[in-house]
Amino acid sequence: MKPFSFRGDPAVPDFDDCAPVAVMDAECAVCSWGARMIHRLDRTGTVRICPVQSPLGAALLEHYGLRPDDPSSWLFLADGLPHVDFEAVLFAGQRLGGWARLTAVLRIVPRPMRDWLYQRLARNRYLLFGRADMCALPDPAFQKRFLR
Repeated sequence: MKPFSFRGDPAVPDFDDCAPVAVMDAECAVCSWGARMIHRLDRTGTVRICPVQSPLGAALLEHYGLRPDDPSSWLFLADGLPHVDFEAVLFAGQRLGGWARLTAVLRIVPRPMRDWLYQRLARNRYLLFGRADMCALPDPAFQKRFLR
């Protein structure tokens, strides 16, 4: 897939795509925790967070063949290229650096098993971990990261 292919998609609203974007479920407790970890570990302060439930988040998921009405997918866009699901988690960890690089240890698990595990957790995340509203977090610095 060509970098920044979403720019040519009329269904994707224009947005500042000069920095990485994590598209994640704003109602999922695990995703809310992940968003807080991005905020805490991203020393550059450049990674933005886009809720799947927003028009931009839904359009980006659809552009990459993912279903916004089933937000079990996690999308991380960096340099205009998509990284999806568990691979997105690993790529984001590598990109964030510092303690986040520890996610690289998970590469020892074969990819088919990682994908299978991710799908099982993602599909049952509300049952296992509950719901949370990441957009309701009061930290102004955290709120600046949001694309809606």
